[in-house]
Amino acid sequence: MYKNILVTLDNSRYSLWGLDYALDMAKSFGSKLVGNHVYAARLHEKRFIQMEPGLPAEFQNPEEMQKQRDIHAELIEKGLSVISDSYLDVFEARCEKRGIAYDRKSMEGKNYSELVKDIKDSSYDLVALGARGLGEVPTTQIGSVCERVTRRIGVDTLVMKNGVPIKGGHIVVGVDGSEQSFAAMASAVAMSKHLGCKVTALSVFDPHFHYKAFDSIAEVLSEEAGETFKFKDQERLHKEIIDSGLERIYEEHLKSANKMAERLGVKINSELLEGKPYDAILKWLESHDDVALLLLGKIGVHSDDELDIGSNSENLLRNAPCNVMLVSRRERPEEGVDTLQDDMEWTPEALELLNRVPGFVRNMVRGHMEAQARKADAPRVTAEMMKTARSKMGM
Repeated sequence: MYKNILVTLDNSRYSLWGLDYALDMAKSFGSKLVGNHVYAARLHEKRFIQMEPGLPAEFQNPEEMQKQRDIHAELIEKGLSVISDSYLDVFEARCEKRGIAYDRKSMEGKNYSELVKDIKDSSYDLVALGARGLGEVPTTQIGSVCERVTRRIGVDTLVMKNGVPIKGGHIVVGVDGSEQSFAAMASAVAMSKHLGCKVTALSVFDPHFHYKAFDSIAEVLSEEAGETFKFKDQERLHKEIIDSGLERIYEEHLKSANKMAERLGVKINSELLEGKPYDAILKWLESHDDVALLLLGKIGVHSDDELDIGSNSENLLRNAPCNVMLVSRRERPEEGVDTLQDDMEWTPEALELLNRVPGFVRNMVRGHMEAQARKADAPRVTAEMMKTARSKMGM
């Protein structure tokens, strides 16, 4: 799956943890590793020039000033290049010890900018970088290089926060129905097969937002506006149809995730959670201290392609206590499988009525009707059941 992995190096513990993960993955997947360190010699040169007015008087004549500039530039360039080589020597030695193919890169410039250029100009399918660097302080959540690179690239990105081993570890996948989240699921399954990982899929539905929205609207609507908006009918629609339909949709996402794993001979655990997605997942992670890696789609099911990172993924990237992988690839569940209709038959007349329902709530209505049919031990959803439900809603 991952054949060409970039490891960003700065000799921080975070980048070394990234190297640990990359080595394990390369050994299992037959990958080539590329180690890259970026140093900023010209930045130091600019800083030296800015400090020149404060130098002693004997250094202030133009000839002496230029001499000192040349000496400083040569020392900084050589010094930082030697340091960069030293970081890469450590990388090279560890690759050779594990028998893993590798390449070295050393670049001069602004660190995040040079890394982004390299990633866009190369064929990496995974980038491993530290969540923080050597400049971290206790209040740092995500370092500036990590955040800037992560936002600007369209390659799967492994962000390291600790050294919990990936091999044989517990990995968790957030599944929201987006193609990116199913690609994350596929990565988790591959890691399970090749690295012996335990996999848990989590899906979260949020019924609470609608109630907050309706309560807020109720405070400002006049009686006349409430009648026009059919507020009571809309509130009943959410309580009786949309909430149960939402739950059904996310249950089906988990079924699809399980089917992906089963087709490849991997058994996974799955849990349906309720609440704000990032908050519910954070609480789950806090109660499970054995998680090595959280995999997420970089953008979610409700995002557009112009977004660099989804809000839930960004919150989890910052706050999750474990390592995080953001997946940019896209993958669909098995073609031709409509999991929402797998185990409940619909009569043609009922399907015709369902197709008249507005598209943005159609799957929710479908989920509600199937749940009601199961409660009544009915073998199928009929047009009469649809009409009864509609009459109860006063619609």
